[in-house]
Amino acid sequence: MSLLTPDIGLLFWMALSFAIVFGILAKFGFPVITRMVDERREYIQQSLANADEANRTLESIRQKSEALIEEAKKRRAEIIKQATDDAGRIVQKANEDASAAGKQKLDEALRLIEIQKQKATGEIRSRIAALSVGIAEKILRQQLDSTERHEQLITQLLDEIEDSGRVKNRNNG
Repeated sequence: MSLLTPDIGLLFWMALSFAIVFGILAKFGFPVITRMVDERREYIQQSLANADEANRTLESIRQKSEALIEEAKKRRAEIIKQATDDAGRIVQKANEDASAAGKQKLDEALRLIEIQKQKATGEIRSRIAALSVGIAEKILRQQLDSTERHEQLITQLLDEIEDSGRVKNRNNG
C-alpha cells in the first residue's frame, strides 16, 4: 500500500460516508439553510422596500415643508405690504385731520380778528361821532364875531382832527 494511492476499500467507505452525510444534509440541513437564506433575502427586500417608502415619505414631507415655507413667505410679504399700506393710510389720515384742525383754528382766528375789527371800527365810529358832536357843540357855543375868528377856529379844528388821524394810523401800523 502506497501512501499516495488509496485502497479501493478506503475509497468505498469514504464515498459511502460522504453519501450518508450528504443525504442527511440534503434532507435536514440544506432546507434549513435555504429557508434561512430565503428569509434573509425577504427581510432584506422588505427592508429595502421600507427604506424606499421612507425615502418617498421623507421627500413628500420635504416638498410639503418647502411649500409651507413658500406660503409662509408669501403670507409674510402680504402682511408686511398690508401693514405698510395701513401705516400710510393712518399717516395720511393724521395729516388730513391735522390739516383740518389747523384750518378750523385758522378760520376761528380769522373770525375772532373780524369780530375785533368790527368792535374797533364801531368804537372808532362812536368816538368820531362824539368828537363831531363835541366840535359842533363848541362851534355853536362860541360866538363868532368875525369871519377871521371863524376861519381860525375851523383851521384849528381841522388840525386837531388831522393830528388824531395820525395817532390812530401809528397805532394801527
